[in-house]
Amino acid sequence: MADFEAEALAVLDYYFAALNAQDNDGMRDSFHFPHYRIAGGRMQVFETAEDYSMQDFHGRTDTDGWAYTKWDHRRLVHGDDTKVHFDVQFSRYRADDSVLGQFKSLWIVTNRSGKWGVMARSSYAA
Repeated sequence: MADFEAEALAVLDYYFAALNAQDNDGMRDSFHFPHYRIAGGRMQVFETAEDYSMQDFHGRTDTDGWAYTKWDHRRLVHGDDTKVHFDVQFSRYRADDSVLGQFKSLWIVTNRSGKWGVMARSSYAA
């Protein structure tokens, strides 16, 4: 595995650890801003870190009883020292470990001035 792939994967791990801990600062630290999310037929643009929070995430998931999220797979599509595209799938779970759903996505992780962060996501998740 190339260094750039390992570094980009570490960002994905960090994001889900922060998400599952409901750690706003950790989630924000995983991203570059502006950050782009395409889902449900529309693009959301989070211009600054303050524009993205657990509140936004809960607004999409609370009605389902979300408790945590895990990766099913993360596959390198393209990559180099500046940008990595991953074909991913993740599952959302309830507290009783029952699956809420599985979602396919494309995540783009970029290296800006030596810091890797998620720049964009295109997801079939709500």
